[in-house]
Amino acid sequence: MTESPDRIYATPQGQVADFAFNEDVVRVFPDMIKRSVPGYPTIVENIGVLASQFAQPGTPLYDLGSSLGAVTQALRRHVKADDCRVIAVDNSSAMVERCREYLHAQDSMFQELLPADVIEADILDMEFQPCSLVAMNFTLQFVPREQRLELLGRIRQALLPGGALILSEKLRFEDAEEHQLLTDLHVAFKRANGYSELEIAQKRSALENVMRPDSLEEHRARLKAAGFSKVVPWFQCLNFASLIALP
Repeated sequence: MTESPDRIYATPQGQVADFAFNEDVVRVFPDMIKRSVPGYPTIVENIGVLASQFAQPGTPLYDLGSSLGAVTQALRRHVKADDCRVIAVDNSSAMVERCREYLHAQDSMFQELLPADVIEADILDMEFQPCSLVAMNFTLQFVPREQRLELLGRIRQALLPGGALILSEKLRFEDAEEHQLLTDLHVAFKRANGYSELEIAQKRSALENVMRPDSLEEHRARLKAAGFSKVVPWFQCLNFASLIALP
């Protein structure tokens, strides 16, 4: 399937609306995420590799906030445990529709992939089945802060012994100089990928009310409060990181 270039913020907008995963974003999302998140392809592919070490036969694997299903596709390629299935969940109908198309295309290219169900739902309202793997790839940062602990607590309760949560997030930093340095380097990354100053500024305005990153220390403390026994960072590139949380 062809990818459209991200030009959403290329022209001046008098009033920049809050960012939403609507049809316009879905159309350009593969280009947007690749040019905006350093290390994104590495994170996605290796979530599949890591998941293969935790997935248990006969259990579901959750991809929460699945967007176009990149993580779901990685899970299907790498996990070989018998009778597993992926449950991909997103609350954007546009994302869910396109995700199903991408997974259908993947089915035509590969054999013996895990089955996958794509569900349109709010993860805050879900009852999770006992599972061995939960992936949240840049999802928690869009959940209201006051609801994050309760959500993680329910995920922890659903995880079977030996399972894992893989959590990827944009980070903020407690040290002001460190935060500014990594923010500036992230802007340089986006410039190097062809975004203009106008695009960078307008997207920042669109995200400021809907995406609220936490520090690594906040993530670690919250995951421990939710009942996880161990939190291990396995990847960081600039101000983006991914963690493994063990029950």
